[in-house]
Amino acid sequence: YANFSADDLTGKEENKLSLQQEMGLPQDPDVPMISIISRLVPQKGLDLIQEVIDELLQEDIQFVMLGTGNQEYEDMFRRIAEEYPAKVAVNISYDGDLAQKIYASSDMFLMPSKYEPCGLSQLISFRYGTIPIVRETGGLNDTVVAYNEETGEGTGFSFSDYNAHDMLHTIERAVSFYDKKGIWNKLVNRVMNLNYSWHNSA
Repeated sequence: YANFSADDLTGKEENKLSLQQEMGLPQDPDVPMISIISRLVPQKGLDLIQEVIDELLQEDIQFVMLGTGNQEYEDMFRRIAEEYPAKVAVNISYDGDLAQKIYASSDMFLMPSKYEPCGLSQLISFRYGTIPIVRETGGLNDTVVAYNEETGEGTGFSFSDYNAHDMLHTIERAVSFYDKKGIWNKLVNRVMNLNYSWHNSA
């Protein structure tokens, strides 16, 4: 909806408000928005989400999902959208334009994969200043450095065991830092300045 950069993040808030309006969610720039853009298959850790989604939605958050896949997961996301219409927006489709808007609007991107040889979504999230929450596996472990509150270092939040409550605790931890704007804006600025280009690799 709007361009922004690491030097000027005002467009990110504009994106969030526009997406909230388009998705029929309450427009509130201060509520943390967590997104998932994914194929809905077991590899992506969706059974972890299935196990704790009702607990997670007791938090003051909004949750936006885009993807298609297994009927079981599509039905699960449809159910939570019906039960929590003020918190959840679900899009069972493949839509590149909407994906870009979700990356640009979200505060956090959830990727609790069972295995992930590389993973592109966390790298796209970085580019849009959207902080990834990932399981420490494969390419996710290679690219997302867990935030350390003592040193201030890190580029996201992560958990190691394939466990739903470990994931839930990690999401809650990320949400707790969202209100600390000094810390959060530093994180956003840092991930937007990461360089994963071919030029850097070469």
